[in-house]
Amino acid sequence: MQNNFKFLKITLLFLIALNLIIWCFVLFPSYLSTPEFYFLKIGQGDSSLVLLPGKSGNYVKFLIDGGPIGGNLQLNLEKILGANRYIDLVIVSHPHIDHFGGLIKILKNYKVGAVLYNGEDIDSENWKEFDRIILEKNIPKIILYKKDKIIYSESYLNIVNSTSSIYGNIDDSSLVFLLESEGVRTLFTGDIGFSAEKALVNSSEDITADILKVPHHGSKFSSSLEFLKKVKPKISVIEVGKNNYGHPANETLKRLADVGSQILLTREDGIIKIINNNNELKIYTIDI
Repeated sequence: MQNNFKFLKITLLFLIALNLIIWCFVLFPSYLSTPEFYFLKIGQGDSSLVLLPGKSGNYVKFLIDGGPIGGNLQLNLEKILGANRYIDLVIVSHPHIDHFGGLIKILKNYKVGAVLYNGEDIDSENWKEFDRIILEKNIPKIILYKKDKIIYSESYLNIVNSTSSIYGNIDDSSLVFLLESEGVRTLFTGDIGFSAEKALVNSSEDITADILKVPHHGSKFSSSLEFLKKVKPKISVIEVGKNNYGHPANETLKRLADVGSQILLTREDGIIKIINNNNELKIYTIDI
């Protein structure tokens, strides 16, 4: 009887350990065969991490925006990447503190291959510090323009909007780009509002996407119905924290629901991970 109990105990412990190992591979990759999209919980701001597969299981890491100063971006990255402290590309949608503030610490503590941005510079001490670290560490800083493309293995990133100040504000000149990998199309939108959305709707750009990073934290002045009808997102992620702006607005949530999109919020769900599993998008959440 004691031997049977001991056998059952050992079997149970083995199954628990196996289950933990499987979930570690699901949530924290070392070998990558499919793209992985992480929408980070960094408070009121934007930050996303994309892992793109290459040959022989190798992958590259794109960090898109970094949230505010004090937004725990590094803790988010450690949850996903562990001790790995190399980021291939950092992409800054536009120079507002809730999008680049958290990157200051990351530039200090991580090795970064290059920083890409929309060419807009602002006269602020935080942006100057951001620039100073880039210069000190000899990190290439590259301006992206409409129609520019980044190609890695079978994945590509395509800039779809004008990044000049033709709209009269920095939000609307945010980098907007479509990232396609292994058949999954994801649209990253920075903080664009109705004017920039209308320009995209009237353009010849194909902005249909499976996943939408919702513009401007779900502001009522973004995510117009005509824009959402052109994007047709299956999943819409709102990167948002506690705020006094009313983000996300009820009217924005309604418009997203009206086009049949599943809605996720980093404020409630934590880190949101989306992968393509046999042509089906799977969603996981990671507590932080």
